[in-house]
Amino acid sequence: MTVAITVLLFSSLSHAEETLQPQEDGKEILTILNWSDYMDSEVIREFEEMYNVQVKEVYFETEDLRTDMLLRATGKKIDLVVCNDIAIRAYAKIGWIEPLAREEIPNLKYIDPRWQKLSPESQRYGVPYLWGTTGIAYRKDKVTTPVKSWKALFQPNEELRQKILMVNDVGDIFGMALKLLGYSANSTDPENYEEVEKLLVSQRPFVRNYGYISLDESSVLVTGDVWMAMIYNGDAIALMEYQPSIEYIVPDEGGNIWVDYLCVMQSSDNKKLAAKFINFLNIPKNAARIAVSAYYASPNKAAEKLLPEDFLNNPTIYPSQEVLAKSEIYLPLPVNITKMKNSILSRILQK
Repeated sequence: MTVAITVLLFSSLSHAEETLQPQEDGKEILTILNWSDYMDSEVIREFEEMYNVQVKEVYFETEDLRTDMLLRATGKKIDLVVCNDIAIRAYAKIGWIEPLAREEIPNLKYIDPRWQKLSPESQRYGVPYLWGTTGIAYRKDKVTTPVKSWKALFQPNEELRQKILMVNDVGDIFGMALKLLGYSANSTDPENYEEVEKLLVSQRPFVRNYGYISLDESSVLVTGDVWMAMIYNGDAIALMEYQPSIEYIVPDEGGNIWVDYLCVMQSSDNKKLAAKFINFLNIPKNAARIAVSAYYASPNKAAEKLLPEDFLNNPTIYPSQEVLAKSEIYLPLPVNITKMKNSILSRILQK
């Protein structure tokens, strides 16, 4: 497993370097470091035509890999990065991202303040892009017992041996395991993490893979090679298009509420173009198109008024207040806890 992760890391970094090579058509290039399948291609094309520029996306597969790619590229060829609040705090502290030029992004007026003000750093450096939840997707045609709790994933029945996929994200794995055990996803008690390690060790024989699920017809959840997965809500909806037997829930204990932001790199030579792009994405009709394309909720209040009724009323996309009240947003944790989590996960992956 460790070897596979190392190969993936260097492969992705090499791909990033190739992708970031200058183009020869003379157009100004705006380069975005982003999750894959996370931005509407038609919205991008319209921006390119309006400003006679080229938008290039470079993809990362994990939060850690994004940071490694920025380190490898030294930030010089990336103009915009998509990241969460915890990453914003870290990137701001080391000077990687630029404070927002608010006067150049007038469409910020459409952003719901609750997503803008999660932290002083997110308010100063980030523009909320999309938000969602972390939960469980499962094959209701194959799993024979009701799935209501995180226990179904972390303490599975025998039928799920080698049929579970876990995201390869230390925050999600530990955060949701802590929720099952009755603790906060942001616990700072080392004894809680010792309990999580025991839970993960007992779960390990049931886990087919730690990674990120593909979002096409070859996905293991679609083919039935995997029956249950920790997953982000929009990804689950994308897979339902291929397999209607897939169900998504936020368990009774609650899940994670996450928000992704657009941030301008401090070393970018295209800061004004980056601001224009962010402003373009937040034209309400464009923000609505992006939300529908990605199957995630929009933080743009004006965009919500343009969304289809069945989209707004879909609890997988817009969860109830009850679900939101039981769920948590991840907070930065002390260094000793972060090291402890990484050490535990490393041991689990090597088993």
